Amino acid sequence: MKKHYSKVLVPIIGAQTDLAALEVACAIARINKAKLSVVYVIQVKRSLPLDAELEPEIRKAEQALRKAEDIADQQEWQVTTDLLQAREAGPAIVNDAKEREVDVILMGMDYKKRFGEFDLGETVSYVLKNAPCHVLLLRQPLP
Repeated sequence: MKKHYSKVLVPIIGAQTDLAALEVACAIARINKAKLSVVYVIQVKRSLPLDAELEPEIRKAEQALRKAEDIADQQEWQVTTDLLQAREAGPAIVNDAKEREVDVILMGMDYKKRFGEFDLGETVSYVLKNAPCHVLLLRQPLP
């Protein structure tokens, strides 16, 4: 059964993994004539208020979102971008997906090891466990 995706969400972190994830998301969006949204989540430490002005993090996020817009332009697809501040990225991504009623979350990730074993990390694990929609995970090749 072929799944039609009308809304695609791509969480980014300002890393090289964003590039491939955005290119794949643009291709999926183009095939499905879907809306493509990109979100960057700034994680705010519990010692700070949730709406704290975190200038270095905000500059990094805005730069990453501009790059996402550039990639979408190169792929000839429109994208909407948002910057969120939250205590944890995983719940923020899942809540954003619910609010937008997306059909799929496409996440890029590096190949990471923890204690000598492959590790998804907290954010990816949370999204995989709790997303109300399909989740596509694009892991980078082995180093």
